[in-house]
Amino acid sequence: MSTPYVVREAVEPGDREACFAVRKEVFVAEQGVPEDLEYDAYDAGAVHVLAIGEDGEALGTGRLLHGGAAAAKTGGDASVGSLGRLAVTREARGLGVGAALVRGVEEAARARALTAVDLHAQTHALGFYERLGYVAYGPEFPDAGMPHRAMRRAL
Repeated sequence: MSTPYVVREAVEPGDREACFAVRKEVFVAEQGVPEDLEYDAYDAGAVHVLAIGEDGEALGTGRLLHGGAAAAKTGGDASVGSLGRLAVTREARGLGVGAALVRGVEEAARARALTAVDLHAQTHALGFYERLGYVAYGPEFPDAGMPHRAMRRAL
């Protein structure tokens, strides 16, 4: 059985706008994150990953920060990337899109010779990331008004 979507780096014209539209739907509209917090200076240099349905609609997105952009989020280790802004549209939840996006970000990290990926997970999503091999570390902390934990997976 084929997967009803593909996951790839966002490199085609319009891909970045599709990523931002998913993030706006999930983080700004659904979760109430202020728009000025959702989009930041890291977006310009980040690797964006996009899930696209058979009908061409964007189903989800995630981004990878690497190098200096990731340093503040990964403890300064240049070999560690930072996964963030993972979002799946309401209609696509339960189809495995989120896990496929995480694996897509990990592939992008490997292609850039990174040895691990860190992320800041909303605490309700810890189990999701744990099933994908991520391990929580450090105390809980607030981000955009929601509790988070840092997590890491070696590649």
